[in-house]
Amino acid sequence: MPAHVFIATSLDGYIARLDGGIDWLPQPSGDADVDDHGYSAFMAGIDAIVMGRNTYETVLTFGAWPFEKPVVVLSSGQVRIAPELAGRIVAMAGEPAEIMAACAERGWQHLYIDGGVTIQRFLRAGLIERLIVTRVPVVLGTGLPLFGAVERDVRFAHVRTQAYPSGLVQSEYRAL
Repeated sequence: MPAHVFIATSLDGYIARLDGGIDWLPQPSGDADVDDHGYSAFMAGIDAIVMGRNTYETVLTFGAWPFEKPVVVLSSGQVRIAPELAGRIVAMAGEPAEIMAACAERGWQHLYIDGGVTIQRFLRAGLIERLIVTRVPVVLGTGLPLFGAVERDVRFAHVRTQAYPSGLVQSEYRAL
């Protein structure tokens, strides 16, 4: 069962500031063709999104809920689900392989893994099949890294790299 990542990083590999802030990410211009950067095509092949509680709480601050697909929020504690999102969000706890098995039981085969710690856990478990990393031309100097410590090398093959007029550079990799 494939697990995929679609995420933006600063040039120095951070996905957020130390306080979780993402104010450095480019703001949408309103032109979906310019701002999409392949996201719609990526989401068309996804059955559900798996994210950690911190990422979920950040997404809640965006205003309108941005996902039409089911969302799994990982947390060992209580997850506050807004009434308007009931039925669209499922809280789960467990190891990445257990989460993937629980998703498969629901018929969700293609998973979008989001959030730094969640991505790191799935990567360490060897469950990430595809990485799409979009580099934003900014150096933060410090922050929350996309990748953390791993016990062994995790190898990927380069699939493609595309530079966008917006200045973003996106690379796709497949697990070996």
